[in-house]
Amino acid sequence: MTERATLAYIALGANLGDRIGALRAAVEGLGAHPEIEGVRASPVYQTEAHTLTPDEGQPPYLNAVVELGTRLSPEALLAYCHDLERAAGRQRRLRWMPRTLDLDLLVCGQQVRQGPGLVLPHPHLGLRRFVLQPWADFAPNLYVPPPFDASVAELLRRCPDADRPARTEHQLLVSSRPS
Repeated sequence: MTERATLAYIALGANLGDRIGALRAAVEGLGAHPEIEGVRASPVYQTEAHTLTPDEGQPPYLNAVVELGTRLSPEALLAYCHDLERAAGRQRRLRWMPRTLDLDLLVCGQQVRQGPGLVLPHPHLGLRRFVLQPWADFAPNLYVPPPFDASVAELLRRCPDADRPARTEHQLLVSSRPS
């Protein structure tokens, strides 16, 4: 491949079934795509589920963020993420329902998009400590373009989310493949 890869970040989460298995399978699936390279994962955190109502009970989430290089367009990368979600049994019926796997494209290079199927940067990333904490563990100085216009570390510092993600001992290992 001669075209230069774009650096992208994807948030991963799961709160149903084999949570760590689903996250590991997603990382492996991303690493297996021929237009994706250099996948590396943050530490894994556990957080309480965000729910529609305070009395709604859901299992806690495992969350992480992955960094990768890609030659896919943001739309194609997001479509591939949705394929991985479906392969893990994800059903998209209601907002904030329990999930076997959730993949959110946070940023793709410095691209800014405002479309019906894709908004970049992800519009809610500044409100989600469960995304910002693992992301800041390995890319604290990454600049997130407008409307955020700040580093990941600064976004974490300003985050209004009161949740305190708990770092786990889980690791998301990535098998390397030749380029």
